[in-house]
Amino acid sequence: MLEKKKKDKIIEKFKIHPSDTGSPEVQIAILTTEIKDLAEHLKAHKKDFSSRKGLLKKVGQRRRLLKYLERENEKRYDKLLEKIKL
Repeated sequence: MLEKKKKDKIIEKFKIHPSDTGSPEVQIAILTTEIKDLAEHLKAHKKDFSSRKGLLKKVGQRRRLLKYLERENEKRYDKLLEKIKL
């Protein structure tokens, strides 16, 4: 789980309009950060299977959001991939 300050920074960086908190770009950026954090945790705690399950769930959710964004608006999709370096 991300801290509020870290999450707010991500929202500020990826939002589309001033009151945006739930656009696909913001959701994907938050999920990417959570995935990176969980991957680091799992490097140290190899037998933490519940965290591994959560990681796989987040990866699947991000994949679905990326597919949606690519289907709906390819320019925004390409711009997002550049920003988050995927």
